[in-house]
Amino acid sequence: MNRYQCVVCGWIYDEAQGWPDDGIAPGTRWEEVPADWKCPECGAGKEDFEEFDL
Repeated sequence: MNRYQCVVCGWIYDEAQGWPDDGIAPGTRWEEVPADWKCPECGAGKEDFEEFDL
């Protein structure tokens, strides 16, 4: 599973954890997250996220 970081605020979406608060179940791959989903921290769109490696 991968992680994606918002380049605006630094919030990280972890595919393993999903984001249940927005109805995104654990294990949801980034490609399956709806195109209109917004960063829960700053409201940036999916286009403002980059794959993140620890």
